[in-house]
Amino acid sequence: MHYVVVAYLCLALLLYLVLGGADFGAGIIELFTPHRHRRVARQTMYHAIGPIWEANHMWLIIAVVILFVAFPRIYSVMSVSLHIPLVIMLLGIIARGTAFVFRSYDAVKDNMQGVYSRIFTYSSFVTPLFLGIIAASVLSGTINLQATTFLDAYVFSWLHWFSVAVGFFTVALCGYLASVYLIGEATDEINRQRYIAKTMRLNIIAVACGALVFAAAHFQGVPLLNWIFGNAVGVTAVVLATLSLGLQWYLLLHGHDIIPRLLAGFQATMILLAIGYKHFPDFIILRGGGTLSLFTQNAPESTMHALGLALLLGSVLILPALGYLYYSFQKKEEFAEH
Repeated sequence: MHYVVVAYLCLALLLYLVLGGADFGAGIIELFTPHRHRRVARQTMYHAIGPIWEANHMWLIIAVVILFVAFPRIYSVMSVSLHIPLVIMLLGIIARGTAFVFRSYDAVKDNMQGVYSRIFTYSSFVTPLFLGIIAASVLSGTINLQATTFLDAYVFSWLHWFSVAVGFFTVALCGYLASVYLIGEATDEINRQRYIAKTMRLNIIAVACGALVFAAAHFQGVPLLNWIFGNAVGVTAVVLATLSLGLQWYLLLHGHDIIPRLLAGFQATMILLAIGYKHFPDFIILRGGGTLSLFTQNAPESTMHALGLALLLGSVLILPALGYLYYSFQKKEEFAEH
């Protein structure tokens, strides 16, 4: 069951990036949309993320529960050393969800709607920023378990050039994912072309942020180039992501919507595979060269077996329920249109 638990952890993190990332990206797009187009952008966004915007955080909850139950040492190191960015990220999730609900369902429509909108859009930017910072921190070798000062233990473990660069890359990637998904939700050709233009700009920004990540990694001494290009799997993942990007743009410019969405998710998957394969199963790289591995820092076998069984049984209920949620929401929209 150990491999089952690890597989579910990786799957939960991937789905949170792809689905939850697109969710955050919708708010990022709204943040940088001109005021004259925001009403249409909001309507398109509501239709796109409505079925799953709340359910997306389920994947984060699953990942946290797996770490807490199956890998308590890894969980404790992250929750202590990275408690500042973790708290900021969680506050962003809470603020974003609260603002979204009040903006959509508040019985009184007044000046507070503008406040809700600003909270929603700014937290949509801040949350993936710190999600990327946390992800970079566990791999950058800056977590120091022997630290003797507050700054060294709880600030410099995550506040450095590489983590910040990855944070901005995550923001750009989320915006890119959302723009690709929203193209298929456009109600007319004018809005469709507008989202294609947004996708192109965000694609360029994501590439630029990716270059910034490599520069920061070199400056920080993180062997990112070796992780990605030092093995056949990483090189293959980069090649496939690049080829899929070309195919995606060909399909988008020829009026296709569904397959480009799948290709965008595929590209995010290839990025994670290229970065993570080299040092897997090490989940945290510590200062000084030590690591915390998913295959050595695990709970007793009885706990792993029980958790793996619970995850398998839970999938039988969760996945069909998510499918029905999306189906019922689409039926509701079709009924409303008629």
